[in-house]
Amino acid sequence: MKKIKVFDSEKGYNLAAKEYDKRKTYLDSFEKKQLLPLLGDIAHKKILDVGAGTGRLSVELQKLGAEVTALDVSEEMLGELKRKNKNIETVVGDAEKLQFENETFDIVVAAFLIVHLKDPTRFFDEVYRVLKNGGKFLVTNINQKDPPKIKTSAGEIVIESFYHRPEKVRGILESLAFGIEKEVIVKEGEVWINQIVLARK
Repeated sequence: MKKIKVFDSEKGYNLAAKEYDKRKTYLDSFEKKQLLPLLGDIAHKKILDVGAGTGRLSVELQKLGAEVTALDVSEEMLGELKRKNKNIETVVGDAEKLQFENETFDIVVAAFLIVHLKDPTRFFDEVYRVLKNGGKFLVTNINQKDPPKIKTSAGEIVIESFYHRPEKVRGILESLAFGIEKEVIVKEGEVWINQIVLARK
């Protein structure tokens, strides 16, 4: 059997970018339309989408009237986003070292991101820093013990990922002085597949 190569997020998503939007329905299924309604009215809000990828959320946020900045470690993924929507600012960058001033954004969102971070603490701390006082942080934590195989032009690959228990994610947020406003546990049968947390600075 041919061994499947494991890549870090930057290299892996650069390889996967062209094919990635074929996975949209699969990715949406983890949220069951419960993500964006948690934010309420976002017209004219400054939103940072971290791990934005090809813009699955960024495009929807912009349609709802937000001023969106999309950040991702993969330049190729952001290139796909730019082809779809020229009104979204794109920034190639690291979630654990956000290159923005303190208190820049009203809202930060991060879906399918912390699964790629060994420890989300540094990222959560950075989110706290760039959020305005009273700002909202919407984060998802998917239940993924085994990373899925992703089709790319270079064949099937796996992107390095990490498993986080929901109580661990809550605990880190609270330790950094976030207030948890809402938590949704999305299930399939008896199994949790996604934790969606709305926290406030």
